[in-house]
Amino acid sequence: MKRFLKPFLTFTCSIAIVLLSSQCSHKPSPEPPPSTGASTNGLSGEAAALEAVNHRQGKDLNPARLAKGLVPPTNRWFSGMVFGPEPLPVYPLPLSFQLKATGFDFGLPEVKSTEKTLFGGHRPEVTVTLPGVEGWQVVAYDTVTVVAEARDASGPVGRVTLAQGSPQITFTALKSVTLETSPLPDRFALTPDPGSGASQLQLAEGQAATWAAVPDGMSKTDLLDKIHPVASSEASWQVGDEKVSTTIGWHTTDGAPTLVATMPHQVADTAQECQMGTYESVYGKLRLCLTSSVTWNTPKQSAPANYDLGGLDETARTKLITHLEADVQGLPAYPADTYFAGKAMARDAQLMHLAKTLGRDDLATKVRNRLVPELKTWLNPAGCADSKADRCFFYDQTNHGMVGLVSTFGSDEFNDHHFHYGYFLHAAALAAMDDPSLLPELSPVATLLASDIARPTASDNFPAMRVYDVYASHSWASGTSPFADANNQESTSEAVAAWMGLRLWAETSGDQALADQAAWMQSSEADAALKYWLNFNVDDPLYAPLEYSYLPLNFGGKRDFATWFSPDPEAGLAIQVLPITPASTYLGVDRARVATNVDKALTADTFNRTYGDLLLAYWALSGPEARKQAIELADTVPIDDGFSRSLLLAWLYALKE
Repeated sequence: MKRFLKPFLTFTCSIAIVLLSSQCSHKPSPEPPPSTGASTNGLSGEAAALEAVNHRQGKDLNPARLAKGLVPPTNRWFSGMVFGPEPLPVYPLPLSFQLKATGFDFGLPEVKSTEKTLFGGHRPEVTVTLPGVEGWQVVAYDTVTVVAEARDASGPVGRVTLAQGSPQITFTALKSVTLETSPLPDRFALTPDPGSGASQLQLAEGQAATWAAVPDGMSKTDLLDKIHPVASSEASWQVGDEKVSTTIGWHTTDGAPTLVATMPHQVADTAQECQMGTYESVYGKLRLCLTSSVTWNTPKQSAPANYDLGGLDETARTKLITHLEADVQGLPAYPADTYFAGKAMARDAQLMHLAKTLGRDDLATKVRNRLVPELKTWLNPAGCADSKADRCFFYDQTNHGMVGLVSTFGSDEFNDHHFHYGYFLHAAALAAMDDPSLLPELSPVATLLASDIARPTASDNFPAMRVYDVYASHSWASGTSPFADANNQESTSEAVAAWMGLRLWAETSGDQALADQAAWMQSSEADAALKYWLNFNVDDPLYAPLEYSYLPLNFGGKRDFATWFSPDPEAGLAIQVLPITPASTYLGVDRARVATNVDKALTADTFNRTYGDLLLAYWALSGPEARKQAIELADTVPIDDGFSRSLLLAWLYALKE
């Protein structure tokens, strides 16, 4: 989900996203980075913070198909299975899957490309009916796996297990049952095989049936003996000096390796051999392996707190200070909602540090004197206990997470939490860097905001990494995912900025384990943002019909040249750029693509337009000449509410060859 833009606007850790499995194990990287520590199961100070913060009942999100005792799985690839009146399709690539009132169906999506959209919606090629079934409940989930249980009038009938990356669907009988099945397409195998043309499959209690999709380049006969049902999964990660690595393990019922389809971003830097065949998907060809785990590497991103303005000449310095003075003098009142307030405070925190960098302590003090009281108000654990308060957070006992009292863009439905809370963590980190004595007062609620979006392992109070999808290497923004194309994310740059803010906060508050986790998430999210939103391989035939060189909005089953707030091409690119911070340089990894994207985005040959400041900042990454022209144009463009003209100039001056 997304919001409107205001016009003019070395460490090693293992994690297990648990409910199915609480087991952690370390997996080596193909190029193992150095390691210096170990993780903890939760965030320091979380328990005390939960005791201190105001607790309230939250909004009823209607988790109609969730077993009692499970933390509601908001912001997941499978959230549409759980929330709402009817289960919606989900996309455990390479498959699509849907629970039905009478059973379930699944298939391989038919991928179609048009000028603005890549379609890969649900295709029910195989239908399975369970006689007498009265409903479904999700009874377990972990890193990539989810288990749903069917029940009839007498109790549980059986469980269906699906997993990201697995071309298999397994149904395990909890009592003797006869499944009614549609004719099996040639590109699906089934074990046990009921025989040619059979429409029924009889299973005894404890017996399982597994369907598997046959990839292009492989025969059904060769596939059959490689089917091993997935039972659970886990993930681990490493952070080194230049790379981060991710490992996902798929655990089978018999301990054998299983069929795993890898996404394009996973095969860019890996020692994995995945040559058994391919599947089509809206994210590109998925390559099939027979393995127990997959490990891939990603370039490590930096998270500088300040702009490097060393060597600034006197003319540039004077110009920058002049704009800084005007920006500080003209700062508007703070908004009262979690999104725009967070943006404003992160902006001001950066202005405070810019003023200090330029030796203008008087301006830094002026910004600090308005920023710190506002931060303290928002991050007061007891703030929402005051009936007159609005700028505060409470713990949502219903949905197990932190919610701002004044909701925006569905944040009370758990939409966009990482976007909102990343700004708060960034602002709190910069404020505490400036004055470490603020840490005790800011820490309790900041810790809970971090736990809400990025707790390393699940607890009774928070899920593990609520929004982050390890298999896809990016986040999902919708809380309940009420879409037939499953969950989605639009603002990848705000997701990257969220993990950058989390990283700075963790470093400032002394939580090195969380800081390294955040570095892994920031780097992985940036890599996915480039590979699937901004810099996808236009030579791939999948993208040939597209009119544009970037895609603003990606779902599980569709990728779209669209946004939630504007049809303008400028908006679609700007939402992949904001907020500009010292860590935004990852956007410029391909200079030529930056120039192409800006050329495609500008509907008129000028930056003097809505989102012009953001597009100008992005365009400057295309090379020295563009940067030089951008500095000349910086005085003419409108400015986004989360940015300022002096911050734009600081960004441009800090870009170096």
